[in-house]
Amino acid sequence: MAPRKIHVVIAQGQSLNPAKKGLEEDLAARLIMEPGLDVSIVPHLYDMAADHTGLLHLRKLSGPIIVLSWLYPRAAHWTLDRQGVRGREGTVLLKETDEEEEQNAAAQGIGSTDVPKRFIYCLDLRIRNRAEPFLEEVRRIAREQTTETVDLMSWIGGSPTPAQTERFLNPLPIVTLPGTPEPAAAQVSSGTDANGQAALLVDPVKRRWYPVIDYSRCTNCMECIDFCLFGVYGVDTLDRILVEAQDNCKKGCPACSRVCPANAIIFPQHKSPGIAGADGEVAGLKIDLSKLFGGGDGNALDMAVAERDAELLKDGRDAVGAAVGLKKRQEQKPAREKDELDSLMDGLDALN
Repeated sequence: MAPRKIHVVIAQGQSLNPAKKGLEEDLAARLIMEPGLDVSIVPHLYDMAADHTGLLHLRKLSGPIIVLSWLYPRAAHWTLDRQGVRGREGTVLLKETDEEEEQNAAAQGIGSTDVPKRFIYCLDLRIRNRAEPFLEEVRRIAREQTTETVDLMSWIGGSPTPAQTERFLNPLPIVTLPGTPEPAAAQVSSGTDANGQAALLVDPVKRRWYPVIDYSRCTNCMECIDFCLFGVYGVDTLDRILVEAQDNCKKGCPACSRVCPANAIIFPQHKSPGIAGADGEVAGLKIDLSKLFGGGDGNALDMAVAERDAELLKDGRDAVGAAVGLKKRQEQKPAREKDELDSLMDGLDALN
């Protein structure tokens, strides 16, 4: 049986930067010459609409997929997941040069649904400026995925004679009787020949802005649907939170991400790494998420309220401040001990 081919997807960036375009072109030119790979080129993962030819192609792929994009791996994985391209998160060894190995905590979220038994490997094209490191990682993953785990001879029961074994391994050709039409030649890939070209599925797309839910972290607490007043979120038939009307989201506004207790809401194009999908423990072992999200918990909430109010005013609606959508968060917030400033203010109040 011929080895299966590994699907490699290059997702183009939004930028027209010559260096970035050059890296994409170099990777495509070299990957199509690699044996055992099927290479596809699609637009930016985040910008493709549900009916885009690139996504329709990706949904048809079976088996493992290696995705090279200009997004954090976590953002790329969950962007694909929301578009129906699902799989288990594959282990990628190519990391940022200053990134230390860390032990991730077990996932506490509700998880995705209908996940096939295959792996999706997401590589961030921003971490290197040359093609070679990415090629080496793709080759490593391909070797890992094409390793034979079943001995073909173990399928033969009993103790066959040498002649029987030979017939099993090298069957006689099928003889076509006179008058029988020849069957169409099957296009079977050996998995060892170089590809001729990459599938180019780059219909024009426009830039988009919407939240992506990381279900490995999401606890279905519904804080986001309570806080968002623009109808972006909804629930599915299993009462799980989902992004229902992504085009209702206000461009540039990440307020719901700031109020999510589990840091499960990603805006892949946001400038802050914590909001854009950078890895890191919620408790901040590797990345201080409180700083990445714009300060401590209080500051993040204040920013979220201000961002939401600004968008409400743009829509001709009234600002609501912290009076709407933060009740759960405030009820669960433990009472804070008074600090020196509080004591000073109490003293000033006593003087009046």
